[in-house]
Amino acid sequence: MPGVTTPELVTQVAAAGGVGMLPAAMLSPEVLNGTLDALGESKAGAFGVNFLMPFLDPACVAVAARKAALVEFFYGEPDAELVARVHDQGALVSWQVGSVAEAAAAEHAGCDLIVAQGTGAGGHVRGHTSLIPLLSEVLDAVEAPVLAAGGIATARDLAAVLACGADGARVGTRFVAAAESGAHPDYVKALLDATAADTCLTEAFSGMWPDAPHRVLRSAVEAAETATDDVVGETRLGGQALPVPRLSVFCPSAETTGRIDAMALYAGESVSHVRGVDPAGAIVAELVSGAEEALRRAPVS
Repeated sequence: MPGVTTPELVTQVAAAGGVGMLPAAMLSPEVLNGTLDALGESKAGAFGVNFLMPFLDPACVAVAARKAALVEFFYGEPDAELVARVHDQGALVSWQVGSVAEAAAAEHAGCDLIVAQGTGAGGHVRGHTSLIPLLSEVLDAVEAPVLAAGGIATARDLAAVLACGADGARVGTRFVAAAESGAHPDYVKALLDATAADTCLTEAFSGMWPDAPHRVLRSAVEAAETATDDVVGETRLGGQALPVPRLSVFCPSAETTGRIDAMALYAGESVSHVRGVDPAGAIVAELVSGAEEALRRAPVS
């Protein structure tokens, strides 16, 4: 999420052996280029760039393809021409999908990785199926490596999707509360106090992105719907100050001011297991070592 996923968070995930993903939505090519240069100089490990198709800037895609190991696309039909342009610059391509048909289209378009996103995911949700049924169907339908996403926050969760056949996992909500996250402190506190039952799948925060379901904390919807001002605050993105219209897509970063409680507090069902602010590297280590141990202890059928 722009503003929440900081370069430091990306660096620390990469240094711990994961693939840190930098969001590019609403960034200028110049800002993205400078950020990727700094990430490359850190030599921490592998990192990628995530693009939301409704906000796609082809100039930013060209920058990312030259400087990141992985370029990922989400919320749009897989595009073979776009995939080929990224491949021409030497990067791998991932597409996050919400259905078996979309997964098959992503593989046909030439994607190297496919992310199967279940409806328990925080933020914008592409499909209508919970993770494990979707993952099983996608694994049967494609030969490309598949990552699981949506509701993964613990080592047990990671072990479960690996045992189902996933090649890895995308983790989101847990890292919003990482020490290196750029999320507003009130947003982080709301996550720490919430459970899965406190989230809802809604289209409430559709300003700038209509007809796109998303999972947020229910309290944020209630606060936004009862707010009386058309603008509930101000945020900064890519060095620019931007107003936060009521019921818009912006989630609050540490630089955001105003009615934080009435902004899009994206949260997956995995929020039940977000119970502390930990360094990103420690989160990665905990997930990996715990999943390895769980898989070792699993009975052999």
